[in-house]
Amino acid sequence: MPENHDQHSGADPSTERLRTDSDQSSTGGAHPETEVEQTTRIPPVTPEPESDAERTVQIAAVPADFSSYPLGETQSIPQVNAEPTGWSAVVPPQSADERKKRGLIRAGIAAGAAVGALALLYIGDLAFTSGTVPRGTVVAGVDIGGLEPAAAETQLRNDLGPGLDEPVELKVADRSVTINPGDAGLEMDWAATVQEAGEQPLNPFTRISSLFTTREVTPVSHGDREHLVQALEQVRPQLDRQPAEGTIRFEGAKAVAVDPVTGQSIDVEKATDEVLTHWAEKGPVSIPFTEQPVSTTKDGVQRALREVAEPAVKSPVTVRGEGKDATLAPEAIASALRFEPDGQGGLKASVDLPTAVGAVEPQLADTIKPGKDAEIVVEGGRPVVRPSVDGVGVNWDKSFEKLLDVLRAPEKRSVQAVYEHQPAKFTTEQADQLGIKEVVGEFSTGGFEPASGVNIRRTAEQVNGAIIKPGETWSLNGHTGPRGVAQGYVESGIIQDGRPGRAVGGGISQFATTLYNASYFAGMQDVEHKAHSYYISRYPAGREATVFQSPSGASVIDVKFKNVAKSGILITTEWTPSSITVKLWGTKQFDVSSQTGERTNPTDPHEKVVPPGEPCSPSKGTPGFTVTDTRTIRDLSSGQTKTETQRTRYEPQPIIHCGPPPPPPPQ
Repeated sequence: MPENHDQHSGADPSTERLRTDSDQSSTGGAHPETEVEQTTRIPPVTPEPESDAERTVQIAAVPADFSSYPLGETQSIPQVNAEPTGWSAVVPPQSADERKKRGLIRAGIAAGAAVGALALLYIGDLAFTSGTVPRGTVVAGVDIGGLEPAAAETQLRNDLGPGLDEPVELKVADRSVTINPGDAGLEMDWAATVQEAGEQPLNPFTRISSLFTTREVTPVSHGDREHLVQALEQVRPQLDRQPAEGTIRFEGAKAVAVDPVTGQSIDVEKATDEVLTHWAEKGPVSIPFTEQPVSTTKDGVQRALREVAEPAVKSPVTVRGEGKDATLAPEAIASALRFEPDGQGGLKASVDLPTAVGAVEPQLADTIKPGKDAEIVVEGGRPVVRPSVDGVGVNWDKSFEKLLDVLRAPEKRSVQAVYEHQPAKFTTEQADQLGIKEVVGEFSTGGFEPASGVNIRRTAEQVNGAIIKPGETWSLNGHTGPRGVAQGYVESGIIQDGRPGRAVGGGISQFATTLYNASYFAGMQDVEHKAHSYYISRYPAGREATVFQSPSGASVIDVKFKNVAKSGILITTEWTPSSITVKLWGTKQFDVSSQTGERTNPTDPHEKVVPPGEPCSPSKGTPGFTVTDTRTIRDLSSGQTKTETQRTRYEPQPIIHCGPPPPPPPQ
């Protein structure tokens, strides 16, 4: 057998024999000694004690973990040393496997205990929270977790209900607006909101996490989608934003950069969904929108500021004339400069020529000789040609051709005014060749109120002296342009929806009718005219006209005719407080006559009641009817004759009652 060497004493390493009593008699006689070879080494012992009591004292103490030593394996028995005060035992070291095995056993016991405890906690928590809203549930900032459904509903009503009547703020980027939830048809569904929160989860991990987290539940609401869309459309102009390109503006002579701003346009359908989902929550509702890009950039604007705008107004520019100079001051330069996107993120500069010319031309007036066109005026009852005059002026296009380059330069800031001969645009010879010498068409109307007379006189002033060359088409709206307060027109009577009304420029239709008839009898070709919807007794039936412009001055209804004569046409007007006369002058070429047909298809007027408080002028009304007009034109040079017939339908002008209608007559 292998030998075990004692590491604790200086004993002989030779194999020791352990003597044991194998057959001890009750009398304590001698026992045969049997040598048993042991697999463990023991410390040397003292001679055998003389008594059993003494023998017992000598037995080595057994370690507390002695049971961990497997039987039948080779072990090192700890050395036992005798001390005067008794015996002490040295515990043998344990192997790594033994320590690991003991650790696993202890961990298993602990884990089992923990699982058991958690199971008890889970079952208890499940039983305690049964039938309540899941823990950690929050609706629009209100915590309803752990409450029974009825209590949760009450909690939501108490906390959220009072604020649901308040305006709902809608926010798009940096813009916001409010809508009234009642007007938009929005209302909360409390029961559905609580139901949306769901039931208590069975997943233990979910239940544990709910102790430390919250879960947002979107409020459930109902709304009239059509009403909500209408409400959003009403506030859309306040949320949408038109894109604005960057530019340069001037404060006096100081250049200021204006950064570009992208546009935004809300998506009404998506916005409706967002409002229906989030209107009851705290804070504004974010509305989805589409961004509308711009072509300029902030850097591009800054570059134009540094390279063009600031140098341009740094100092004045001298315009050198013939014998006299003019100065284009920094303020005038600022007024004339224009900037627009260049398509590459920056700005392209240009000069507004009329503005720049207006700043310097008066300073050079002594060096300029204005030209004058020929005029044809009526003097002594006949047309007279006032001759044209050629002039000498400045060609400003050529003079300011290099102005932008000069504006960028820090020095030598001057340009040369380029003078040239400027002949009249309408010469004396051209006026003589028009053959304007006699009246070829004339018509007069009267019976207008004073305010209408003001407007008729203003139109007559603008039209008087107009010349129409052979083959040209002339337009009343085109010649006068906008007819508003700025042009000298006033508010006067009109017919609107079959009843009297008022508008700026009222009464112009009387001038239009007078002009139309003058061109009619001059043999001019009718290009455009429109009769009134209702017949007006002071005009010839089927041979009258109205005109209309939009608020911006754009032509809507016009009087146009073409000069089909060989001569030119001069229009003159004669106004009095009670009448207006329009004459067309030229060389008489046509003989014109008119025949008005019978009135047919009469239609009785219906009654209209104007509610109390609204402007009202009572009217007895007039019947409607249809009438035809036939114009016969004979060419004096060729003798050829042609006829033109037009049909006009007049609507009945209603009987107007102001306030309640009159009671029916007694039976």
